[in-house]
Amino acid sequence: MEIEIVMFWISSIYIIPIWGLMWFAPRHDITKKIVGDLRISVLPLCIPYAILAIPSLPDIFITLGAEMPTPEKIVEFFSDDKVIIVGWLHFLAFDVLAGRYIWLRMLACDRPMYVSTPILVLGMMVAPLGFLIGILTTLEYSE
Repeated sequence: MEIEIVMFWISSIYIIPIWGLMWFAPRHDITKKIVGDLRISVLPLCIPYAILAIPSLPDIFITLGAEMPTPEKIVEFFSDDKVIIVGWLHFLAFDVLAGRYIWLRMLACDRPMYVSTPILVLGMMVAPLGFLIGILTTLEYSE
């Protein structure tokens, strides 16, 4: 379990400056360089996930792909500490990806910090809700 703990801490600490920049310095050049670059903001979070998930792919596919997952199967699957940590790393990577997308929309729509910061905090803590509110507050955004 040692490698899982190391990957947990590396990823959990790595996200702190990324979220901090989006919350407190959304328009700063440093934020745009770090958060604006997927190779810096998101891809490094995929590495610890891959290190832990790839060896487990057969179990993941067998458990979740053999038949429609049920609540009972999911609870059983996540009863393993290693699976919980892989799930946590999944959350971290995709929360940052979703938060980064909302941050970019907030910048494009010129939303002030008092609007963007609370939404991005939601994006970190409860990502689907933060993502939804972020989309709703930037509906005029056009890609």
